[in-house]
Formats: sequence, structure tokens, C-alpha cells
Amino acid sequence: MKAGPLMLDLEGLSLSDEDKDLLRHPMVGGVIFFARNFHSRQQIESLSADIAAIRPELLIAVDQEGGRVQRFREGFTRLPPMQALGDYFAASPEDGTRLLHDCGWLMAAEVLAAGVDFSFAPVLDVDRDGCAVIANRSFSDDPVAATAAARHFIAGMHEAGMAATGKHFPGHGGVAADSHLETPFDKRALEELTGRDLVPFRELAATLDAVMPGHIVFPAVDEHCVGFSRHWLQDILRTQLGFNGVIFSDDLSMKGADHAGGYARKTELALAAGCDMVLVCNDRPGAIEVLDFLSRLKLEPSARLATMKARKGWRWPQLDNDERRLRVIGQLEALA
Repeated sequence: MKAGPLMLDLEGLSLSDEDKDLLRHPMVGGVIFFARNFHSRQQIESLSADIAAIRPELLIAVDQEGGRVQRFREGFTRLPPMQALGDYFAASPEDGTRLLHDCGWLMAAEVLAAGVDFSFAPVLDVDRDGCAVIANRSFSDDPVAATAAARHFIAGMHEAGMAATGKHFPGHGGVAADSHLETPFDKRALEELTGRDLVPFRELAATLDAVMPGHIVFPAVDEHCVGFSRHWLQDILRTQLGFNGVIFSDDLSMKGADHAGGYARKTELALAAGCDMVLVCNDRPGAIEVLDFLSRLKLEPSARLATMKARKGWRWPQLDNDERRLRVIGQLEALA
């Protein structure tokens, strides 16, 4: 059985009977972990194994970017915000290149050791302090520097065996509004975006395994929110930028997505625009509504999704005494 087009979340530290029933639904294709699902290394590894035992093809994901967006903490390396790594790279390009690569490798190896397939990373938004929800999650407010830093971080992820997801296409750094709370409207023309926000996505299109569009409307480009727009996802991302990987919707429970309507309508629009998988988080009734809608469709699951599975296996006994990991942790402590 292939992974279905819905990624949902879990309510606690272990699988409830309802969780197990939902994971068996053929339209479910993945699970995303949040901080509430994590207690310890052993617990999260056991939870991942329980999910895989039900359906091994299910994707297991987490947001483990570093900085303030890091769901697994106790026993995992506390990664700095990507802006701190980007600034170090700008000040010391040679040392910064190695550290970015090593941090990508370290984050990925630790997440893979938890039985998780991938982290939704890296952030490719071009920003420093223009958008509060992005800010120091971005490598740089310079598109060339952000691209170079992300390229090294992705190389480390790939070395560890993890697929990389660039977000939030075409860039959240130009709007102050938080798409978790409202729909941001960015009035800039495509030409301006092409010279700034789109640069990392264009330059890394052949390197990224997946892309996540933002819940943003660019009225000068298209009337629809990016994640629901065929123009953005097909004409620009796939055709103009040449991206051939997986497209994940951002969480459809975010208020920024409500511009399109209810859950069924949002799912319909996202899939029609070209998303391979939609996310519905922190709203179990919403996820069930989406499953009911998907069950009525004659939908062939995307074969692209299988490319997001872990490519290497790591175990904590192997990592705990790994000289490279210990060296990188020491570097990060000195940098902090």
C-alpha cells in the first residue's frame, strides 16, 4: 500500500485506539510529531516503531529546525537558530561552511535515530526581523547568502540520509502577518520576488527533495493562496523553476489557509494545485473531515512520497560516542 495524501498528528505520547484506526485508513500517508508527543529518546523511538508496525510506508516527520522550533529537546542537541549559523558563515566562510554541513548532518542523524524519516527543514525564507514568525529561523536577509548557507546545511542532511524540505515557498519574509493567525497579503510583483525571495528556491530546485508553500496571497501574481494556486505550484515552481520533488501543503488548520474555505475545500484546492500531501494538525475533527472527503475521491496516491523515507539508519548507541557529533556539540556550545 502506498502512503495516502493526508499527514495528521497524534494526541499524546503513545498511540490511542483512535490513532491506530486512523493510521490504518488508506488515505493517511504520514504523521507529524509535536512537542506534546515527546518525552524521551526511548519513548519517541518506541512511538515511531509502533507507527511503522501498523503501516511501514507511513511517513513520520517533525519540525526540528533549531532555535525556537525544535520539538525534540531532552537528549537531543540544542541547535541554534539558523540565523546564528548564517551570521557565522558570513563572518567566517570556511569555518561556517563546515559548521553548516555538520549541523545539517547532526540534526538529521539524531532525528533519524528517533525512527523519524525527516524534519521539515530548512527554512528558505529571506528575512532577519521583518516577519516575527520567521525572523531568526532564516539563514539571512540576503538571498545569495541564504542560498549558500542552506545548500551546505542540506548537504549535511543528505549525507546523514534525510530528505530536505524547503519552506515556505515563495517566501514569507516580505510580510509581517503571521499565517498561523491570519492570511498575509504580499503586494509585491513577481519581478521583485524573483530577485529576492525566490532566489533560494530557484537555485536549490534541483537539490531539494520537497517544498512546502506558505499560506500567503500575492494578489499581483495570483488571487489564490500559494498552496492552492496552480499558477504558483505548476507554472512557477514546477515549470519555471524546474522542481520535480514532493510538494507538501502547510498545515491546513492555520488561519492563513481559511481564505480558501473549509477543510474539504482547502484539501480539494491543494491537491488540484499540485500538492502531493496535505497536513491537518491540532484539529482531529478537521482531519477526520478531510479523510471523509478523500474517501469519496478516486485518488491515486503520489509515488513521489516514497522518496521522503529515511535513507540511512542511525542508532543512539552509535551517536552517543560519535566523535564528529561530540565535536560539533562543542563548537555549538562555544558559538553560543
